Amino acid sequence: MFPIRDHNPSERTPYVTYALIAINVIVFLSYWPLFNDEPALAAFFDTWAMRPVEIVNGAEPYTLVTSMFLHGGFMHLAGNMLFLWVFGDNLEDQMGHLPYLGFYLASGVGAAFGQLFADPNSVIPMVGASGAIAGVMGGYLLLFPKAKVDILIIIIVFFKIFPVPAWIMLGLWFAFQLFNGVAADAASGGVAYWAHAGGFIVGVVLALPLWIRLGGSAFWRRTEGHPPHPEAQYDTSSIPSIGRRK
Repeated sequence: MFPIRDHNPSERTPYVTYALIAINVIVFLSYWPLFNDEPALAAFFDTWAMRPVEIVNGAEPYTLVTSMFLHGGFMHLAGNMLFLWVFGDNLEDQMGHLPYLGFYLASGVGAAFGQLFADPNSVIPMVGASGAIAGVMGGYLLLFPKAKVDILIIIIVFFKIFPVPAWIMLGLWFAFQLFNGVAADAASGGVAYWAHAGGFIVGVVLALPLWIRLGGSAFWRRTEGHPPHPEAQYDTSSIPSIGRRK
């Protein structure tokens, strides 16, 4: 299940979202050759990825930030950038460019601490923008719970696009992170589910001041949970690019 677009066109060009995507891609390409040299790749991640045990011991605090711009492979990068592309522009539109950047970075750091609290003695390097993007998703859910999100369902050779409310897609995603965080063996490596869950919660909390400034529950009543402007309409038989309101 992949989100491919939402029906929530932004009013301003999301320069920060574009810049974050570009930086993540450029950083990944800069160490892409190391994937053919496992010892060199391991040494690179050892220096720049976040390892909970090091943070607990007061070492390498910079990795709380650098780790969120690293990825473990092309599909890891592509998936994260897709989610950021779909949900980031609307949050940047509502927050403004610089506040949104601060929100993004704070969500990423909060996500790292979520994984750290779950397994503080882990020596496994943690990489990826997933935690920060989970914060974006949490903020999006708070502001636009009923915004339509088109998801692409792939079952073997079956491909279908379904529009669903954001609260269903994002709620299921969050529940999946919690379930797998509880079920998974944190020491075995793999996906940092608690970083995802932690980033999502931090995103909701950090978006609360904006939600309150917009009117809080009155904002929800006024918009009925939808975007505060006309939603975009798409032909679900195709996958066009997302337009912007003029």
